[in-house]
Amino acid sequence: MSAAAANVQALLSVGAVVVSVRTVGWLIAKVGQPRVMGEIIAGILLGPSVLGLFWPEAFGFLFPDGVIGALKVLAQFGLTLFMFLIGIELNLRSLRGQGRRAVAISQASIVVPMLLGAALALWLYPAYGAGVDRLAFVLFIGAAMSITAFPVLARLLQETGLIRTRTGVLAMTCAAIDDVTAWCLLAVVVATTSSSGMWDAAATIGLAVVYVLVMLKVIAPLLTRFERVPLWAVLVLLLVSAWTTEQIGIHAIFGGFLAGVVMPRREPWRQEVHDRLETTVTYLLLPVFFVVVGLGTRVDLLTSPALWGVTALVIVVAVAGKFGGAALAARAAGETWQSSATIGLLMNTRGLTEIVILTVGLELGVITPTLFTIMLLMALVTTLMAAPLLRLVPQPREVLAA
Repeated sequence: MSAAAANVQALLSVGAVVVSVRTVGWLIAKVGQPRVMGEIIAGILLGPSVLGLFWPEAFGFLFPDGVIGALKVLAQFGLTLFMFLIGIELNLRSLRGQGRRAVAISQASIVVPMLLGAALALWLYPAYGAGVDRLAFVLFIGAAMSITAFPVLARLLQETGLIRTRTGVLAMTCAAIDDVTAWCLLAVVVATTSSSGMWDAAATIGLAVVYVLVMLKVIAPLLTRFERVPLWAVLVLLLVSAWTTEQIGIHAIFGGFLAGVVMPRREPWRQEVHDRLETTVTYLLLPVFFVVVGLGTRVDLLTSPALWGVTALVIVVAVAGKFGGAALAARAAGETWQSSATIGLLMNTRGLTEIVILTVGLELGVITPTLFTIMLLMALVTTLMAAPLLRLVPQPREVLAA
């Protein structure tokens, strides 16, 4: 297929993607699940595991090789903008003065799953290491196990009404601290993986630290001097930041995230920027990203009981680490068992954030397509289980003042 023909075909492909993703998202929302989970599932359904397996002609028509390349470019833009939106929603000032309880719970929900994930990775490495450096493999699996999907957690809190309870606010604070810590860990992992040696890795991490300091101490104060930063300037900063972190060696998504973090918190300007970008990201770019993820998901590779056994083990370890670590830490910090279980279930949601991280690992060659699929199924299960299990836990009645 010529480049011109591929560009025209991409228009039809993206249209089909948007319709499919929105339809499945709408359907799954009807059964009480976050819409984003249906959109992720739609991406898998359109990939080689389902559409490519049962209707290969339609799959080949919608996603010929030339079109797949164009979709990956769109997906990269969507991923970077999505990370920017996460960053602009994260208010670092809200983390101040939260006390030992939130810090203890959030750090336990990082450390416990990371240690369990690292132990599991050592066992998985001989079969799934694919020649990658063992330390990089172990660190990546450990970091991937420790993620909480902040956007999905926030949506669950809103849909269940827990957002106005003390438990909900505590869970939100823990997730925010959790996300900051986890993204820092992942940046170190990516730097280590992308580097050719210890000194190279140290240089990458050093440059990353310098860049973070420049963004927080120079760019952020500079932006606050403007009453309204023009949207075009926001986009330029976002793209340059993503390019810079990619050149440093810690992936473009970190630049997008950091650009969002340094945006002024001035309302209603911040909300206006968020809303204007979110429409394009939600309705166009993220659906394309979901399909690109689906193209890399090969459920058909899980052809033996042993592979499904590994999948089940990964899910058990993930739940034990994240749910168990957060719930037990909350209980030790003085929360009731009901509140602790609620916090554990919320912190165990991995959703889209986990898929972003797994995509990075697949691109870097740290994990194979088979392990990517196994970890993706874990992300789906741990997120889909949250809403129904929350309904079984007696929820706290205390409601915070508006």
